[in-house]
Amino acid sequence: MTRTGICTLVFLACLGGLQAQVMVHGRVEVEGGRRSRNVAAPSTVVWLTPLGGNGNELPSVAPITDGSLRLAQKNKSFQPHILVAPVGSVVAFPNNDPFFHNVFSLFEGKRFDLGLYEAGTSRLVHFDRAGVSYIFCNIHPDMSAVVITLATPLYAVSTAAGQLNIANVPYGRYLLHIWSEHGAPEASQTTTREITISESSATLGVIRVPAVDQRVVAHKNKYGRDYDAPTPDSSVYREQR
Repeated sequence: MTRTGICTLVFLACLGGLQAQVMVHGRVEVEGGRRSRNVAAPSTVVWLTPLGGNGNELPSVAPITDGSLRLAQKNKSFQPHILVAPVGSVVAFPNNDPFFHNVFSLFEGKRFDLGLYEAGTSRLVHFDRAGVSYIFCNIHPDMSAVVITLATPLYAVSTAAGQLNIANVPYGRYLLHIWSEHGAPEASQTTTREITISESSATLGVIRVPAVDQRVVAHKNKYGRDYDAPTPDSSVYREQR
């Protein structure tokens, strides 16, 4: 066999070992038809996990620990509001406001309490398992954020227009996980359904979710009590008890 023939066989063998991949699209719609101006489409995160035995098993996702993942506190809000991170990642919580914060999470996912810390300082949290963590401040009840830790690189966060795009999805059968922010943490459940991604079927379809009237939902402080009514001096420095 000639050298050209050998190279051709090697190239074809390599092609045979590659998995076909595709860009998968989807769309989020609010249930009940057209929404009114004062009702927002909730932020929605979707991700895919392979169903075993289909040849589309994914490699493990390396955690991010270099400090690039940040959930900053600025203007009495968390920025960004939703953060997706690989399992095992470390997230920094810098306080960029000129007053104290007390960041905590007591629901499913990672449970932690960072205590009071002042302007210009930061705290680190190791998100060591997959899950949805609802983040609040024990001083400012209007502050909220969500950290979703995943063991798959195949995910998407909906755009303002409700579009979802997941790149480089190998063909195969998957479990589609859907999380949407539409209520209190104890009411915001992740739903799942099976889908097949192939050359003729590369879509998530339309994902219908309930509407939300406001981003920040009612919640208790870290002691399980209602927040005190804000006052000019206590809303900044006094810890809620």
